[in-house]
Amino acid sequence: MTDLPRKKAALKSALFGVSLMAMMAATAMAQEGGMFAPRMVINGQTVTNFEVEQRMLFLRALRAPGDPEKEALKALMRDRLGAQAAKDLGITVTAEQVTQGTEEFAARANLNAEQFTAALGQEGVAPETFRDFVANGLLWREVVRTKFGAQVRISDAQVDRALAENAKTPQVQVLLSELIIPVRGDDIVPVLDQARAIKADSTSDASFASAARQFSAAPSAGRGGRLDWLPISNLPPAIVQQILTLSPGEVSDPIVVPEAVVLFQLNGISDLESAMPAQVEVEYAQFALPLDLDPAEIRQQADDCGDLYPLARGLPAENLRVTTQMMGSVPQDIALELAKLDPGESVVRGRGTYNEMLMLCLRTGIPDAAPPTAEIPVTTEDGEAAADAPAVDREAVRNELGNQQLSALAEAFMEELRSEAIIEER
Repeated sequence: MTDLPRKKAALKSALFGVSLMAMMAATAMAQEGGMFAPRMVINGQTVTNFEVEQRMLFLRALRAPGDPEKEALKALMRDRLGAQAAKDLGITVTAEQVTQGTEEFAARANLNAEQFTAALGQEGVAPETFRDFVANGLLWREVVRTKFGAQVRISDAQVDRALAENAKTPQVQVLLSELIIPVRGDDIVPVLDQARAIKADSTSDASFASAARQFSAAPSAGRGGRLDWLPISNLPPAIVQQILTLSPGEVSDPIVVPEAVVLFQLNGISDLESAMPAQVEVEYAQFALPLDLDPAEIRQQADDCGDLYPLARGLPAENLRVTTQMMGSVPQDIALELAKLDPGESVVRGRGTYNEMLMLCLRTGIPDAAPPTAEIPVTTEDGEAAADAPAVDREAVRNELGNQQLSALAEAFMEELRSEAIIEER
């Protein structure tokens, strides 16, 4: 039997701080002409202030990286363009398809659609916002299938090349500077505005470094935010998507994480031809230290996570938590700290009424399936040919290549729609 209160509480914890946006966004948008005043007009179709506010809340609930307002406007523009393309092609989706889509989306949080919608509602997200999000996604998927599905054909030679290329992939490393602005209380809007202003003023490495020394709460502030080279696989996937779009010297859009807003400047990028894990799993410890304990003394006594258990003796059991997760599932504020650590290293973070010692216990790379080796005839003891046992799933590779090709065609079509559209922002 599903424990609904427990699942709702778990989801509420994951939807970090989204309700704080509603009041501030409502106030700002009211000053711009009202909640239902036009914010953007796309080929004559209006996007209202209310829709923008709702999409901001929804994206924050999904822990989407980037500037919430900028990403909301971009997503709503794509929704309108996709819906217009669907209308031109005579494509519609039924209520049953939308209901099934909401169930599938909610299942990612181990909830049904009703539970997921109710939990979002507690954070200020209207049910219509969730349904519209799903409906527009289904419409766009059907547009892409209708226009390009017949064009995607993956040959055996393409599969062979992909398998050969996967044998060695570039291990990308990035040289970053960071600037972390803490959010105190529920008012995130001024912090986002401050981050946007810093980004606009950061026209050089020196200007970003100066801002980091002045405003950043990270330990790297004294170095102008400068970090050492980091393997890209150490970072949360959502952050990687932001960083890899930057050119050297460019500053990212503000990235909202729990209790902070983060900016990154890309200083350098390199790649080495070497085996690279497809996914990274981390084990890490969170040790809540009472304020009367000196974090420096604790860190001196702990060379690895195993040393933390005797140090936690006598404290409440919940003060020490050790978690194993795929990097993509780690909360972004924690993942950003873990990315900078080697196993056994730690960082101390102030959490208001206590200090938290965050230690990386183990980082494990999980590689893709090994590529096929040279074909060697295999026989049984009787001299008969043994049955083939494929080392890789070629159809899975074929499907992945097809999806990549379809995604590229879809993005090119969306860019074409955008370039031809008449878009007015208010």
